[in-house]
Amino acid sequence: MSDLPTVGAEEEFLLVDRQTGEPAPRNADVAAEAERRGVTLQLELSSCQVETTSGVAHTSAELGVELIRLRRGAAQAAQAGGLQLLALGLPPATPHELPVTDTERYQRIGAQFGMVAHEQGICGCHVHVEVPDRSAAVYAGNWLRPWLPSLLALSANSAIYHNADTGYASWRSVLWRRWPAAGPPPHFASAEEYDDTVRMLIDTEAILDHKMIYWDVRPSADLPTVEVRVADVPATVAETVLLATLIRAAVMTSLQARDRGEEPRRLPPAALRAAYWKAAHDGLAGRTIDLVHSRAVSAREQLGALVREVHPALDALGEYDRVVDELDRIAGQGNGAMRQRSAWRRRGEVRDVLAEAAAATVG
Repeated sequence: MSDLPTVGAEEEFLLVDRQTGEPAPRNADVAAEAERRGVTLQLELSSCQVETTSGVAHTSAELGVELIRLRRGAAQAAQAGGLQLLALGLPPATPHELPVTDTERYQRIGAQFGMVAHEQGICGCHVHVEVPDRSAAVYAGNWLRPWLPSLLALSANSAIYHNADTGYASWRSVLWRRWPAAGPPPHFASAEEYDDTVRMLIDTEAILDHKMIYWDVRPSADLPTVEVRVADVPATVAETVLLATLIRAAVMTSLQARDRGEEPRRLPPAALRAAYWKAAHDGLAGRTIDLVHSRAVSAREQLGALVREVHPALDALGEYDRVVDELDRIAGQGNGAMRQRSAWRRRGEVRDVLAEAAAATVG
């Protein structure tokens, strides 16, 4: 592993009918068309979703180029079938149930978890950052816990659902936490404790397998990375790159703290839960909880504190100025949830939200 860890991102997208705006359960067709166009898509639990997976990137600019290529290829494949690809945390126009993808594993999940699975249709973004070993991944997860609400607030992109304003910036994160191993990760003393916990969840049939560990940070089961899964899928590539850059810098900062022998802060569960709720509800527009100092602050102030915390790592990456510029842009234009809500308030029409999302997805 080099001094600067590599980074990658997985983005989940909705497929909707271009005429009605409703989720379209045709992910297998779109994936086949994308493959013919040289873009590989993964199928998700809901058949109205697909996922892209970037290659390993050494710079934020390299990651951005790859994400643009993947989004455009996936969007073109969807368009060829009369569908639209959207970077939205949830479908704004939603039927009562969303069909589960027709694979053996997903059908088992659908049968065991019932309505939680059939109401899925949830799109997130998963950022992978290279780490030297699983113990480092667990340490990074512990270190990141106070900052996860800020990353959620930054990426919030699911304000409109069931043809209504939910009152939340990230309703996706509220729905997501219904799974048995989802939401903020517990504090683990070691990789062995993490593995013991996963085995217990599988042995007790709370989950089917290790892939159902949906905590917002986890050691990757297949890659030498820590995977940060807290975010809604961001509306734009620029926002995904910003998110990935901050996470990469945070992981770098955590590993430096580990080298110094520092112990990550243990957080009161009630405080972390409250901070998550505030981040999901307010997004960047309101207040949150500074979990380090146990006080109420604005969401943007807390995001600024994260930037200050990881400033040396951002400097090492050559990304500090770019991160500050992108945060300033978001402060002026809003993130995905803010722009969704602005589009909705014009007429209370889902089509306006879909048009906004479509332009942002491949813009």
